[in-house]
Amino acid sequence: MKTAKLGNKGLYAGFGAGLVLFALTGLLPGTFIGGVVGLNIAGSIFGLPLTASLLPRLVVAAGMVLGVLLSGVAFVTAGAIVGYGAGHVADMVHQSRTNVISHAHAVKIN
Repeated sequence: MKTAKLGNKGLYAGFGAGLVLFALTGLLPGTFIGGVVGLNIAGSIFGLPLTASLLPRLVVAAGMVLGVLLSGVAFVTAGAIVGYGAGHVADMVHQSRTNVISHAHAVKIN
């Protein structure tokens, strides 16, 4: 059974590109959005305005961590899927050109 070498290489390249994009553009918004969600949850549990006690701070921190994790998963997964698809397309193009060339050499012209 053949393995798609370019598909796997594309997967790894897309994974790396997703990590870089997450570090550049997804980390800060993930923290902000997760913090706002954490504030809303803590406000609904403990009432507004929030006091400076430990439990509301833990809820907000958990929201921030969850926002960063979800943002990271989204960027890395999207990058890996795009890279895997691009690798498979490149593999199919390479394979079809190889088949065309091999068939062209097998034809005898009289």
